[in-house]
Amino acid sequence: MARDLDNTGLMGELRRMARTSGAVGGIAARMAGSRLGFKTDKGVHAEGLKSALGNLKGPLMKAAQLLSTIPGALPDEYAEELAHLQSNAPPMGWSFVRRRMQAELGAGWEKHFRSFSHEAVAAASLGQVHRARLADGREVACKLQYPDMQAAVDSDLRQFRAALGIYRQFETAIRQDEVYTELADRLREELDYRREASHLRLYRDMLANTPEVTVPAPVEALSTGRLLTMDWVSGRSMRTVLGENLPQEDRNAMATALFKAWYTPVYRYGVIHGDPHMGNFTVRDDYGLNLLDFGAVRIFSPRFVEGVIDLFTALRENNEELAFHAYSKWGFQGISRETASILNEWARFFYRPLMTDRVCSMQESNDPAEARQVLEKVYDGLKRTGGVKLPREFVLMDRSAIGLGSAFLRLEARLNWHQMFEELIEGFDVNVLAQRQQEALAKAKVPPALSSL
Repeated sequence: MARDLDNTGLMGELRRMARTSGAVGGIAARMAGSRLGFKTDKGVHAEGLKSALGNLKGPLMKAAQLLSTIPGALPDEYAEELAHLQSNAPPMGWSFVRRRMQAELGAGWEKHFRSFSHEAVAAASLGQVHRARLADGREVACKLQYPDMQAAVDSDLRQFRAALGIYRQFETAIRQDEVYTELADRLREELDYRREASHLRLYRDMLANTPEVTVPAPVEALSTGRLLTMDWVSGRSMRTVLGENLPQEDRNAMATALFKAWYTPVYRYGVIHGDPHMGNFTVRDDYGLNLLDFGAVRIFSPRFVEGVIDLFTALRENNEELAFHAYSKWGFQGISRETASILNEWARFFYRPLMTDRVCSMQESNDPAEARQVLEKVYDGLKRTGGVKLPREFVLMDRSAIGLGSAFLRLEARLNWHQMFEELIEGFDVNVLAQRQQEALAKAKVPPALSSL
């Protein structure tokens, strides 16, 4: 069923607020009941929450998914359900798409295309994608933003902030003020498709010497703040490929491409793609990857990247002093030595695949069952020592690590992760990174972030 105009504007805003307010209110009531000793079936309630939020277009769903990756930020039952949220809202119909395209490119917009698919070929969190062919024969993807997404984002962020406020009344181990601020800024940046076009240019430059990864080029003349036109890149979905009986070498090839696609920009330029969802890349015929959807991109300070490497070095050498100072570079402020020691428990597990100098699967070095035990121990320790305020920089780094770890597990890849990481950070110099980052951002014309680094 096509999306109609009744779901936009003031009426759409009111309906959206009613749905999200009900979901948030339900969380509050059930959490309060649980704290007061009343028995509640949190699994059933969590499934209901997922159902309520899953019908939304994307912003609150993104917030919930991100929060579900942060240890202790939500009760386990909620985190598990929200981690599997997918947008299932109906697409815009063709008559509505035509009006939206006219609004972006003018009355004669169709003259730019030989063909333009009437049906969306993919759904993004904030828009939908149509396949088209330009007048010169070039195949392109046109990502068209859903209407009134600014209002939707603002509404959802208000509800998300309310949900965090409710949870903060009951749990103090993980303080999330900066999580909200980071998420709000990144979501608002995603609304600007001109910014995303600059991210495409940036990633094409950063990965120019990484043949395992393809990044589509934007079509500047046919892109606006709410329409992004880019090269069409052919590939199969990861889910389709995983259904095949792949030899180990092909699984390793995909994992290698994924590792380089995410971590080359991080350790060479201080830039991360913050949404390693399997829908954001497709598999080429040679088992390299096409990298897609560049809305959630985060520019780290060079000091933060230096802190990530310092923490790796500290854990490898059992240097507690270096680890303690590394956390300040990550943005953890005013933590005690005891809190740093507790965080080291998390970090040792987080870094273990990178410290295991042999070919192994992610399952061997970073088993999910063990992860739960480690995180419970860390969470209990943080509660005992008064909690910790998560820094902004932690949010998308954590999100990417969790998402990539999940993908590597599903791929069943067997690689020397340590060797791959050492090759990336060899000869690291924070001043060189700073210069390289500055030049790359200027070349790609990336606008300043919505908040200071």
